[in-house]
Amino acid sequence: MSPHGFSVVVCAYTEDRWEDVLAAVDSVRKQSLPPLETLLVVDHNERLRARLAQEYADARAREEVRVLANAGPRGLSAGRNTGIAAARGAFVAFLDDDAVAERDWLHHFAAAYDDPRVMAVGGRTLPSWASGRRPAWFPEEFDWVVGCAYRGLAPGRVPVRNVLGGNASFRRTAFDAAGGFATGIGRDGDRRPLGGEETELCIRLSRALPGAILLMDDRAVIHHKVPAARERFAYFRTRVYAEGLSKALVARSVGARRGLESERRYTTRVLPAGVLRGVRDALRGRSGGAGRAGAIVTGVALAAGGYALGRLRARRSGTPFSWGPIERATGNGGVEDETVGSRVVGNEAAENGPTGNRTLENSTAEGAAG
Repeated sequence: MSPHGFSVVVCAYTEDRWEDVLAAVDSVRKQSLPPLETLLVVDHNERLRARLAQEYADARAREEVRVLANAGPRGLSAGRNTGIAAARGAFVAFLDDDAVAERDWLHHFAAAYDDPRVMAVGGRTLPSWASGRRPAWFPEEFDWVVGCAYRGLAPGRVPVRNVLGGNASFRRTAFDAAGGFATGIGRDGDRRPLGGEETELCIRLSRALPGAILLMDDRAVIHHKVPAARERFAYFRTRVYAEGLSKALVARSVGARRGLESERRYTTRVLPAGVLRGVRDALRGRSGGAGRAGAIVTGVALAAGGYALGRLRARRSGTPFSWGPIERATGNGGVEDETVGSRVVGNEAAENGPTGNRTLENSTAEGAAG
């Protein structure tokens, strides 16, 4: 493995996270396996882009840090596609803008790619709670709500259906085979607590390359900030409902069997065990037991409701999302010249070729996957 094989993409959208973005980039620059480059992609915020370009002007001259403007529509998926298009590395890693990576993060990713069949490797994301500790009512089974690894994921380095995008890496050739992240799905700043784009992409990748191996390695650790607003039950309710909406869209895109296979195990084994654990803790007088059990039951009900509504919208709506090939970018300067192709996905599901051409609807999210 070349010590210069990784392009690390960090997508940012708000100056409110200025210190977080600087900390994320600093953690990448301190890796035991130095990356080839860090790509900071700014989502339709020219003030932030200019400020970051000035901050990293010296690093830009050394080609360590490049600041780019999102070349596609507003949202995380297009931002990631912009980073992929500009990446010079053989491997592309993604880090959330409010997270910091441990020193050996890239080292653990790199070790897995010694097997040429491995096309993606994800890591373990741990929550850093704004209050200093986990809310007593918040079940570990739902840590995906705040973008973190959750109870139920297998330990070690294990094959998975999909990686989780805030702490993940791909071979650059994976995007050549399967296309980029679907736009119209996933987060759009603080506007909607959605996701699902990693799941959809990974399933599409497995279809394009049937022999591909996708791994999760829990030694590749990052620490993800959880702001006070996301420690509240109101956010929990909103996020799990949105998760149901997104699973409906993902299932429509890739089929219910692949789109929901991990979720079936999660809902039939992991969550019932969590409820029983909460009830047992409550009976023993332990703090938060009843709240955790109640949160799990509420979460299941809201996700199911979101999924039902999402299925109904999928049948009625003609609003598409799109994905497609990503052409490698050329050009210089503070704003790179990226070309991101698109493939419109609408109502009738029909695959054409290794990447497919699907028509789907709007509405989405991501979470319990692994």
